[in-house]
Amino acid sequence: MPLHADAPVTLDRREGPHGEVVLRQRGEQYEIIANGCFLMDTSDGRSERLLVDAAYDALATGRTAPAPALLIGGLGVGFSLARAAANPHWRRIAVVEREQAIIDWHRSGPLARISGDALADPRSVILHTDLVTHLGTTTDRYDALCLDIDNGPDWTVTDDNGNLYSPAGLAACQGRLEPGGVLAVWSAKPSPAFEDALRNAGFTGVRTEEIRVARGVPDVVHLAVRPA
Repeated sequence: MPLHADAPVTLDRREGPHGEVVLRQRGEQYEIIANGCFLMDTSDGRSERLLVDAAYDALATGRTAPAPALLIGGLGVGFSLARAAANPHWRRIAVVEREQAIIDWHRSGPLARISGDALADPRSVILHTDLVTHLGTTTDRYDALCLDIDNGPDWTVTDDNGNLYSPAGLAACQGRLEPGGVLAVWSAKPSPAFEDALRNAGFTGVRTEEIRVARGVPDVVHLAVRPA
């Protein structure tokens, strides 16, 4: 018997170091809830795909170096990873995810239908760590950072995620980008204050791309470039 579209069923619920994460099924779709806050579902995925496409397009127009490396912050439901893996031009695709539950749902759970092929791609690697910690400790450099760990700079899932959008966090992002590299940040709504923060952090080419949704304010992707 099919699930009623208005009756979500909890498939898994975990308590982790950052609070509770829940995977629910609503009809044919899956959704992730973190600390009672809706994060994303599998109903569309346009904005998650645009996050990767916009970063690649900005990179392709701004630099000539071949085979760029990509860091995706937040595995989510897997749309961004799948989109990246579908592009043969990425040399390396690293995904930072701090929730073991979400990694498990992709490796051996129902979200494998979205990310299975991408995870099997030899260019892909999942790093089980906190994004802010990774940016502050790794020596790896990337040509593009595509970040989607919150509902936006003004609506974080946990308070400590706000560090990512602070001057120190943006400096860490810039430090992990190659010269001319692109930072792309997903948000559920436009944030003029974040645009100002990007400029104040020394990024250039700051702009915002909108993704129209059925109702309400458009999703957006904030884009910025580390000066060459």
